[in-house]
Amino acid sequence: MTDKEKKRQRFLRDPLEKRLGGLAATLARISSSARNSESPVVVENLLDEAKHYIEWTAADAEIETAAELVQMQRLITLWEKSWKNAFQDTTQRIVLSTQAKEWSDKTLESSGLV
Repeated sequence: MTDKEKKRQRFLRDPLEKRLGGLAATLARISSSARNSESPVVVENLLDEAKHYIEWTAADAEIETAAELVQMQRLITLWEKSWKNAFQDTTQRIVLSTQAKEWSDKTLESSGLV
């Protein structure tokens, strides 16, 4: 069993609310790391993690939340593909940081944990 599969199984043991909370935390780490990290790899890994968390969560969410998650995943994929270049541009780093913070806040609100 791969590490990714182990992580998926562990993640799926949690109730939906906790999974959404975990996704919100990852998005918050993206926000912070996009502004402050000295290595693009940190953000790349977090973007990948967020994509997987969405994949593993959306199917169990209400239709409106699932649609928002899928849209978020599409945008995360675009960021992931362009991040190596965007990392060099302070403005782009701030844009991702701001967007990830908004996603985090919205996801945390959707979780019902706040």
